[in-house]
This record gives sequence, C-alpha cells and structure tokens, in this order.
Amino acid sequence: MSTGTELQETVADLVDGSRGVLAADESSGTIAKRFDSIGVESTEELRRFYRSLLLSTEGLENYVSGVILFEETLGQRDDAGVPLPQLAAVRGIVPGIKVDKGKGPLPGALGDMITYGLDGLAERLAGYKEQGARFAKWREVYPIGPCNPTRLGLTANAEMLARYAAVCQACGVVPIVEPEVLMDGDHSIERSAEVNEAVWREVFAALGRHGVVLELLLLKPSMVTPGGDSPRAPPQQVAEYTLRSLRRTVPAAVPSINFLSGGQGPEEATANLNALNSLRQAPWQLSFSYGRALQEPALKAWGGKRQHAAAAQRALLKRARLNHLAVLGEYQQTLEQA
Repeated sequence: MSTGTELQETVADLVDGSRGVLAADESSGTIAKRFDSIGVESTEELRRFYRSLLLSTEGLENYVSGVILFEETLGQRDDAGVPLPQLAAVRGIVPGIKVDKGKGPLPGALGDMITYGLDGLAERLAGYKEQGARFAKWREVYPIGPCNPTRLGLTANAEMLARYAAVCQACGVVPIVEPEVLMDGDHSIERSAEVNEAVWREVFAALGRHGVVLELLLLKPSMVTPGGDSPRAPPQQVAEYTLRSLRRTVPAAVPSINFLSGGQGPEEATANLNALNSLRQAPWQLSFSYGRALQEPALKAWGGKRQHAAAAQRALLKRARLNHLAVLGEYQQTLEQA
C-alpha cells in the first residue's frame, strides 16, 4: 500500500460526518491530577484498567471514530490479554498516539512556550505503527497576555507543528495538528478571536512551506471563547466568533476540524459544538476531540473501583452520544436529563 493510500484510508475512517475522537492521551502528570480529583492513586495498573474500560465500552464506536492514546497505553493489554490498541481497532475505532514530549519556555519570547519531541520522531512513529497507531497528535500551546503570543512565539510554534506533520505524512501516519490557544486569563472573546486567527494563519503558512497535504490531516483547534476568568459567552456567540475566524484562516481542503474542549465543562463543550453545527456554514466537518469533556463523568462514576466499571462506561457512552448529536446539530439541553 502506498503512503498516500494509507493516509487516505485513515482519514476516511476518522471523518464520516457524525463521529469524533476521544482524547485519552493524558501524560503521566496529567492523569495523576485527574485521579487525584477522585481520590485515586495513579498506578500503572489503575491507568491500564481505566483506559481499557474506556476502550471496551460497547457501542462507543457508534459515536467515536478514533482514540488518541498515551505511549504507555499502546503497550498495555486488557484483562483478557488483548492489546489496548487492538481493543479499539476491532470496534472500528482508529488508534492514534500523542507524540510530543511536553513543553517548556521558548527562549527569546518571554511568556511563550514551545513543545519538544521532534528528535527521533520518524523512528518512534515506525514503532507506534507496529503497535497499531494510524494517526498521531502534537500540541503547541499559546497563552494570551498583553504581549503574548509574541511574533517569535507564533512562528516558532507553527514551524514545530509543520515539521511534525510533514514527518508524519512521510511515515504514512495522519497528523492531528493541535494549536491550543489557552483559556487562562480575563481576555475578551474579541481578543481570543484575534489571537486564534493569528495562530491559525501562521500554522497554515508553515504547513504550506513544508509541503504538508491539507486533505490528509485533521486540525484540533480551540474554540473562540472569552478567558476563563471572564463571564462565559453563550453558545451562539462562541459559534459565530469561532466560525468567522476559521473561515478567515483555515483552507477548505482540511477535511475535519475536531475541537479541543480546553477548560470547558462537558455540557458547555457539547452545547458550543452543537451551536457551531447549527449554523451550517462550514466547508469542513466540525467535530470533537475531547478529553476531560468526554471523560469527566465516566471518571467520577468509576471512582477507582472495578465494580463501578459498567457505570463509568454508561457515563462515557452518554457523553459520546450527545457529542455525536452535536456534530449533527441535533443536540438539545433537555437530553442531559434523559
């Protein structure tokens, strides 16, 4: 199979107009915080069990087309000895892998960050493919402040995303490109729109320079919202600002935009996604790639106890189904009580 055909098949399996991507790729530090929130110690065994219960949820494949995994999860097995990536694949859920190695300060750009992990990426991707991964994800983060992101922050982060995406496509792995504009702060929705547009414009310029094929990637951006310390905006306003900014900056060749939830609560993230699809003005699929906004109810229902696994799966399935309806523009708040 040619690399191009391989990439096309993965995109076709991920993008079908109604499903989204489950982000289950929390780093060791992040999942420890999630487990802390329910009073559970983050051991390898508990992480394995929790993620296997997510991936074995019956019916999840009706609402989720792909799952992003952490490196540790690729090598783990369920209680019956089935590799966790295979557990997803047999359900028709495409396994993917987070490949960046975390972030740190960007020298010369006070307040901005840069992500690590390009060294040896092609070799790592070859190993991940053998373990079942067919797509990858890389995240760059952009804080909003009076002077951030800087011009250097915009260009350096875009360059990293483009280099990562080019390596992925050369290896037959579909890249998810994630430029996350952080919600932290008290900025307005207008300021958020300004920064997101600057970020996306720079990212697509860099992707073009590196010859990345836009039809063979997915974009995982933030929604345009006010800062977390500002009053929440209603879904209709979030949708209008987000879609206007996307239409100004993201080429129509991109097959799917799978939003991150980025600090939004589960119901808020679903309502905002539904509002976006209710506008029916987008040339791309508008879907989700949620982590906490999909998992939070399941995590609380599980509570670290094996006997609560079925309750956790029901909670995950409900949120996945409601977000599937939001992709179709058919979600209603009253469904939360059903």
